[in-house]
Amino acid sequence: MADETKVSETPQTKEVKFTDDEMQSLQSLQNGYQEKQTILGQLSVQKILLNQQQEALEARITEVEQEYVSTQQEERELVQKLNEKYGPGQLDPATGTFTPAQ
Repeated sequence: MADETKVSETPQTKEVKFTDDEMQSLQSLQNGYQEKQTILGQLSVQKILLNQQQEALEARITEVEQEYVSTQQEERELVQKLNEKYGPGQLDPATGTFTPAQ
């Protein structure tokens, strides 16, 4: 009879004593909630860190895109300068040989 719920009555209230199994079940639930709250906290921190990494990545992408556009502009300026000096033609970048257009 150790696992039976015990009831003791007083004139104003009726008290119930939970069994050991019931108390273990309640403790298990409480532990489950605490564990889930801890995990949610850890996941939230990971999400914050990932968002920070994403923002840094996006900033770096924007920076490299601007550098790419700048490199394109440098190329256009160099082509214009070389065309003014040598006229239109073809350049073999491997040998550095320029062949004027006919």
